[in-house]
Amino acid sequence: MTVGPLIVQSDKTALLEVDHPQASDARHELAIFAELERAPEHIHTYRITRLGLWNARAAGHDSDFVLDVLDKYAKFAVPSSVRTDITETMRRYGRLVIQRDAAGELELVSQEPAILSEATKHRKIAELLDGRISQNAFKIQPWARGQVKQELLKLGWPAEDLAGYTPGTPHEIALTDGTWHIRDYQSHAVDKFWQGGSGVVVLPCGAGKTIVGAAAMSVAKTNTLILVTNTVSARQWKAELLKRTTLTEDEIGEYSGSIKEVKPVTIATYQILTTKRKSEYAHLSLLNAKDWGLIVYDEVHLLPAPIFKMTADLQARRRLGLTATLVREDGKEGDVFSLIGPKRFDAPWKEIEAQGYIAPAACFEIRIDLPEEERLNYAMANQEDRYRIAATSPVKIDVIKKLLKKHEGEPTLVIGQYLDQIHTIAEALDVPMITGETPVDERERLFELFRTGQLTTLVVSKVANFSVDLPEASVAIQISGSYGSRQEEAQRLGRLLRPKADGRTASFYTLISRDTVDQDFAQNRQRFLAEQGYSYEILDAFDL
Repeated sequence: MTVGPLIVQSDKTALLEVDHPQASDARHELAIFAELERAPEHIHTYRITRLGLWNARAAGHDSDFVLDVLDKYAKFAVPSSVRTDITETMRRYGRLVIQRDAAGELELVSQEPAILSEATKHRKIAELLDGRISQNAFKIQPWARGQVKQELLKLGWPAEDLAGYTPGTPHEIALTDGTWHIRDYQSHAVDKFWQGGSGVVVLPCGAGKTIVGAAAMSVAKTNTLILVTNTVSARQWKAELLKRTTLTEDEIGEYSGSIKEVKPVTIATYQILTTKRKSEYAHLSLLNAKDWGLIVYDEVHLLPAPIFKMTADLQARRRLGLTATLVREDGKEGDVFSLIGPKRFDAPWKEIEAQGYIAPAACFEIRIDLPEEERLNYAMANQEDRYRIAATSPVKIDVIKKLLKKHEGEPTLVIGQYLDQIHTIAEALDVPMITGETPVDERERLFELFRTGQLTTLVVSKVANFSVDLPEASVAIQISGSYGSRQEEAQRLGRLLRPKADGRTASFYTLISRDTVDQDFAQNRQRFLAEQGYSYEILDAFDL
């Protein structure tokens, strides 16, 4: 009998032995309900959280599934307290239900009056209700559907929302056929989303989240509002919709800083929606400018906080969140769950890679030593300045040059966080750069030169972290980042994962200053790589 790779502890952590032959299979199944907390070389630590279990429950998995996974891979018996806690936590999902009565009024109902009484006696929830209807039901204020879900989640009673959605103004949208076909996992993602009503689809960068959005639109056949991270992303969405659907130029509007079009399908940036004038959101009317039957949130892990508040008032409209990772650095995963919806579909990266839909990737951490003078500056600096000193060391320039030589001719992105560092490196390498200050037309021109191979190296700031389609990029050199951001790691690795015409493996390098906070933050980012099943190799700069 094979001894499994997993030790489940009574504090609901699970230790995974990385070198075990079953570790990869265990990791894929754990990711459905557990969050990776630490990922050093040999033992990875997962935590089984309430939100993770409720997301799994919403995606169709019950406690028997979770316990079967733990039993299958456990080295020792799963503690009885953990078994009980998992069962009871998952049973909490859906015991309170939001629905409509015969007259169309919102109500909070439960077949268990004691639970209903427990939840509704809390002041914040009581303020959102409008009186008791029966032993099993309370009336909900017409505007409070989203807020009720938020408050119930905080209490540990995640409600199932069965109140339905406005169909919106009908608008014919269909997928085109002939030159391409929707993939099985994309189709499955749309089915799961539609069955659930609203929620989030988690897919790797490069796995076709835009096509999932387009396919959902072809099912809804209604006026659709698409919210995206920036103008470049808006134009890529438009190009993809024109290519993949029967929509025409006249049916798709862009609503951004430069253009204000409202059409049956409107693509707006988060930035424009969160723009304030005289302390008020100047473009809030867009959310009700048409009778939207579907709202798509691209890169849902990056939603600005004000968008959540706006979304709380949009619960009658069907909502689809698209993302490569549900991790948020601000801890607002609960708001995504409550207001956009729970996770409906999640495909492991390595599974899609095995099917040939995303490129394989090799990940490396290259450690450099700070020169004596920089080391002294680092030691004397305050905590806020230490990361910048370590991350922007000029010593990294020679390492970048070695890597460019090693990958000569391959499409390469050099990605950084600090503008002065980006300027310095672009000048040292004599290659173009793209930052937030680069005009949109110039960005698109440089990205197009990169796509066509006329330009093989680009130095880019965090503007290239998300929603930039660079299918042939096969090397990324990360020189600095947003501290320990796992979501950023997902986006940057994602830039490399489009399948390559020649089938080659992508290379993802992170340059780290040894024995500094740069190295500490790198360990947090690596949790994302480990979550997705990527191993990483640690190299010394001298060995290149």
